[in-house]
Amino acid sequence: MEKIKFESYKRLNGHDEFHEWLRTLPIKDRAKLLSVVNKTEKEGLLVAQNQKWVKKIEKNLYELRSKVSTNIQRAFYFHAEGNLFIITHGFTKKDQKTPTREIKHAIEIREEWRKVYEN
Repeated sequence: MEKIKFESYKRLNGHDEFHEWLRTLPIKDRAKLLSVVNKTEKEGLLVAQNQKWVKKIEKNLYELRSKVSTNIQRAFYFHAEGNLFIITHGFTKKDQKTPTREIKHAIEIREEWRKVYEN
């Protein structure tokens, strides 16, 4: 089976929200999250689920998960087509529950991507 691939999405307004957010993180936090992305690509989604690197949020919306000390980072993604997965954006998690506004934002980006690429 072909390995999966993650890409971030550059929005219609020209912003790549994931990479813009990633640059604001402390170096260790950034490195840990990128390591989760790379390990998930290399090992596959089943291993990632078992290792709790990824979690399903709703139908075709998932989060990549990393933690350094008390800093909890999350990045939403969805399955685009074939082996391609699109990272919508990331955020620093401050509470146990994933904020509804972050989920809604990921859905908004996913829908924008669909309108652009699924013609």
